[in-house]
Amino acid sequence: MENRSVAVDGPAGAGKSTLARQAARQLGFVYVDTGALYRCVGLHALRKNVGSKDEAAVIGLLPEIELEITYDGEGSQRMVLCGEDVTDAIRTPEASKYSSDVSAMPAVRGFLLSMQREMALKYDVIMDGRDIGTVVLPEAGLKVFLTAKLEKRAYRRYLELLESGAGATLEEVRRDMESRDRNDSERAAAPLKVADGAVILDTSEMDLAESLGALCGIIAGRYGL
Repeated sequence: MENRSVAVDGPAGAGKSTLARQAARQLGFVYVDTGALYRCVGLHALRKNVGSKDEAAVIGLLPEIELEITYDGEGSQRMVLCGEDVTDAIRTPEASKYSSDVSAMPAVRGFLLSMQREMALKYDVIMDGRDIGTVVLPEAGLKVFLTAKLEKRAYRRYLELLESGAGATLEEVRRDMESRDRNDSERAAAPLKVADGAVILDTSEMDLAESLGALCGIIAGRYGL
């Protein structure tokens, strides 16, 4: 039986990671947060004092980057960079900026592409990111474009940062997210866009439970779960 695959794309702060992770747990899929892979590359460049837009320098770092995706007892994805669990470290505003910049580099996208596709060959996956339905898994059995208004997305991300103890103001988060939206949509390499045949899910007026119910309903309807 061919593995089932769900591609969830959308802008920063749309709740892709939270919703895809919970939907995977509820429906028995393996969750893959591809954005975390780019964040790991960005964090490595940041720690090496390489400019986020210095493409030649970032490419020079790729051979030394060792990435591993593991899962904890609750099924949550953990990111291991060169032997260190960096799951929390990759979520800071500075790491987010680096992630957005390095993800625009074709060499970085190529470096991570095979890892993402291999996961879909091994498991029933719900995979989220910016170009899953358009580039990584263009033949995915279901494509969902998850979005929400900028103000809603910024506020949700701000609350996440407060809970993790990271220092950032709501305005800083909003500006960073607006910049990431622009970078993701205008980059030459795999820009953020709605994949052909994707179901658009706007959660601007939904709370977490309603958003999760809507996503699970779309997936269950597609696969008869």
